[in-house]
Amino acid sequence: MAATIETSAGMKNMLQFMKLIGQLKRVPRTGWVYRKVKNPESVSDHMYRMAMMSLTITDPSVNKDRCIKLALVHDMAECIVGDIAPSDNVSKEEKHRREKEAMEHLTSLLPEGLKQEIFALWEEYEHQSSPEARLVKQFDLLEMILQAHEYEELEGTPGRLQEFFDSTKGRFQHKDVLRFVDCLNEQRGSDTVNADGFRKQEESQTDASGSESTS
Repeated sequence: MAATIETSAGMKNMLQFMKLIGQLKRVPRTGWVYRKVKNPESVSDHMYRMAMMSLTITDPSVNKDRCIKLALVHDMAECIVGDIAPSDNVSKEEKHRREKEAMEHLTSLLPEGLKQEIFALWEEYEHQSSPEARLVKQFDLLEMILQAHEYEELEGTPGRLQEFFDSTKGRFQHKDVLRFVDCLNEQRGSDTVNADGFRKQEESQTDASGSESTS
């Protein structure tokens, strides 16, 4: 049984736990690294905005507190195993085994009640065994495409990260999430049209300059 935080050993364990999860601030999201995004977000960045999505959803049937907890816990194991991407060729079973082992180690540092709560939350998300877990999975995907859109804006490369949007097609069900996705796609489409128009204008000006210089 883990020591309680009232003891010296328990507080040392809590300190170690906090230092370990602090590593999430320094673990980059692998998908962005592989696409050579400059200064890619961390796993911690990703989970924070998912927690904010959980907090700000207006559906009264949603247990916000549970969603926030699930968002904060779902990628916790990555402070030990890293962000394993589909392109890493690690099977789902092996990924789950590694993350479960990491979660067992992390939660072993906590008092018994917290240990059970956090591990149960992680399993709930992994098995998608509640409406809240399924909603938070949608937030996981929504945060990803929102971040992809922001990188396209920052880089001035509309459409470069389309594959991330394509990977989410048909995976959103909650009405509020669907409305957000529609709004995001509308803005992203507008940005693409504007960028294409700007490029055509630049090309036209370049062609005109070239014609003048040769006449």
